[in-house]
Amino acid sequence: MNNFIEELRWRGMLQDMTPEIEEHLKKGMASAYLGFDPTADSLHIGHLVGVMTLLHFQRAGHKPFALVGGATGMIGDPSFKSAERNLLDKATLDHNVASIKNQLGKFLNFNQGAENKAELVNNYDWMADFSFLDFIRDVGKHITVNYMMAKDSVKRRLEDGNGLSFTEFTYQLIQGYDFYHLWKNENVSIQLGGSDQWGNIVTGTEMIRRMGGGSAYALTVPLITKADGTKFGKTEGGSVWLDPEKTSPYAFYQFWLNVSDEDAAKYIRIFTTLDQVTIETLEKEHQEAPHLRALQKEIAKQVTIMVHSEADYEMALKASAILFGKSSTEDLELLDERTFLQVFDGVPQVQIKKPEYESASSVLELLADKSGTAIFPSKGEARKMIQGGGVSINKEKLADPNAAVEAKLLQDKYLLVQKGKKNYYIIEVK
Repeated sequence: MNNFIEELRWRGMLQDMTPEIEEHLKKGMASAYLGFDPTADSLHIGHLVGVMTLLHFQRAGHKPFALVGGATGMIGDPSFKSAERNLLDKATLDHNVASIKNQLGKFLNFNQGAENKAELVNNYDWMADFSFLDFIRDVGKHITVNYMMAKDSVKRRLEDGNGLSFTEFTYQLIQGYDFYHLWKNENVSIQLGGSDQWGNIVTGTEMIRRMGGGSAYALTVPLITKADGTKFGKTEGGSVWLDPEKTSPYAFYQFWLNVSDEDAAKYIRIFTTLDQVTIETLEKEHQEAPHLRALQKEIAKQVTIMVHSEADYEMALKASAILFGKSSTEDLELLDERTFLQVFDGVPQVQIKKPEYESASSVLELLADKSGTAIFPSKGEARKMIQGGGVSINKEKLADPNAAVEAKLLQDKYLLVQKGKKNYYIIEVK
């Protein structure tokens, strides 16, 4: 059993904590929970900090609870938000909750045989039948308006002129009650979360003190930022999701591969389970030869395997190598259609009809001057470049312009043509 606090500290994952939490953790196995907002049917990499926090908590011998907010997701947390969220209906929330539960199973051990097995809970289960009158009588009376108004998340919204609805204002009471419910029924004594959740979490500890006469603890991790000041987890294409249908393993791998050196040194501690000695060795290796990008390659490998699989990592590696010429027809054939098209995103595409493709008597006829959409504007230019060894189809160099078209169609409809070192084209046979 390692020391959970020390583990977070050296990883740069410790922001704030209530007094005496370290002593509390030393007494034996403790239980803690961390909440996930089910506003989508997948977690994204912004959620990974919380997931990794629970993972380290369990690895330290403690019992993690992952709370999926089926009830609070119907309201929306105002913390660090400039406007109220769109509210989701029950059917959408149920779908999102089920999807998120499946994803969390990749990180946490839910094995029934483990003493500290992870638990999945949904606050809709205890909030759904809680009437408004019962809630304001049994819960609301314990927390004053002055106490709630003093929270930074509330003050910020009131000061910026956007205002705060009563719905959002009550969010901290509901989250506080979640903590109280888990403390009372599941012996959960700690709530974990991002630093923007500190106010809500402390409301929970106060509710436990006032309603149950008990003690509870809070710990938060820093909000992740990028060195250039832009938001972590966002690309030009939007969020980087854990669901392979929303963000392919290749695109996921590329995100981590392309982080800056400064961010890589921070992210390798937060988003992998590598030990301190291994990470410090990698950092030294990176400092000695930064152009080899040892940190980025290791982060991309570790996180892609953890979120997806080793097979997905291998495919992403092959897909990345293809752009740099270190690949073969066999590597191309291993790529699924989506990965293939993502690798060559933005590459010019030429479409030809199947009869036209099948009637092409040679590679020269296929590549040159077909209805004005050809890769080569003339047969003369194509012939010269093929004879000079400057053209390949599916990574196989062409030598004879009069040779028959023998390349296998990728995904039964694509040919990848390379003209020179950097110019790629896709022929789609329709």
